[in-house]
Amino acid sequence: MAKKRRPQTKATGPQVAAGEIPVVGAREPCPCGSGRRYKACHGREAAHAVTELVQRPFEGLPGECDWVALRELVPAATVELTLAEGLPEGVPSVTLATVLPMAWPALRRDNGAVLLGLQNDTPSGDISRDLADTLRRALTAEPGTPVAAERAPGDGPRLQDLLDPKGTFSPTLHEGFEFWLEDAANATGEVAASLERANAAAIPTARLTGVEAAYWCETAEKNHLRWVMSHPEEKLLDALARLHAAGASSLGENTRLVGSFRAHGLTVPVWDLPRGMGAEDTEKPAVALAERLAEALASDAPLTPEQRRARGGLTNRQVTLS
Repeated sequence: MAKKRRPQTKATGPQVAAGEIPVVGAREPCPCGSGRRYKACHGREAAHAVTELVQRPFEGLPGECDWVALRELVPAATVELTLAEGLPEGVPSVTLATVLPMAWPALRRDNGAVLLGLQNDTPSGDISRDLADTLRRALTAEPGTPVAAERAPGDGPRLQDLLDPKGTFSPTLHEGFEFWLEDAANATGEVAASLERANAAAIPTARLTGVEAAYWCETAEKNHLRWVMSHPEEKLLDALARLHAAGASSLGENTRLVGSFRAHGLTVPVWDLPRGMGAEDTEKPAVALAERLAEALASDAPLTPEQRRARGGLTNRQVTLS
């Protein structure tokens, strides 16, 4: 009767780098040769990487504030993406889209172009890694097919690894979702009906041109300006409190700063605007407010009692989206 082989130890087993460990079943022996089950060895690191919440998943990408806005605020928009290693053969373009039909994570068009959906549920705590995995699979998908959702490996690349750090990020906002189709004007039947339903649900939204990542939107009762800012949260709330206490936090008559929310590690102040104040009317007041805010951000003076009360009011009305 043959002797049982003793499990290899770290000293005698093959020396394999952590990044080379393949994923196996949780109860199977770890491929590193430690003799332990995968879930108790390298699987523990992989599971932690998958579930750990990344507070700022878009940090380091060009246009981080606009990434957050397109993920949380904007119904219909597209952005041409630039890959760090260039476009693969047969892929004429890669386009980020706020949402795709049927909530597909990605789509490879008949002509080989790739559309990557941003407003989808992601299986891990790192949106950037999940999107990067979807993008990689879309680049090799068969033309004319959608890309299904899958769990990304915990040590897989992130968007910061795949996209050109020097590339631009210039969103194009759309009134509807005609960008879903290569020939939307000739859509008929259920396709045309689905497109009409999606368009009806889209809130009119515009990106201001004079300041970064500020988005005007129109609702039934009033309009709003939602401005994604990358300043440190505590510093930004202090600055907004200084302006609010001085009566300088509004965007003009019948407008007011109503609070803020957190999204993907950034702070998004929100202003209520009168129903008749359009995006063009908001441009100059927003530029003027940006100048006042820059001055307030530069101040290191302790907050006065009135400013502390204003800050408390802003903090009490703050919510977290992600």
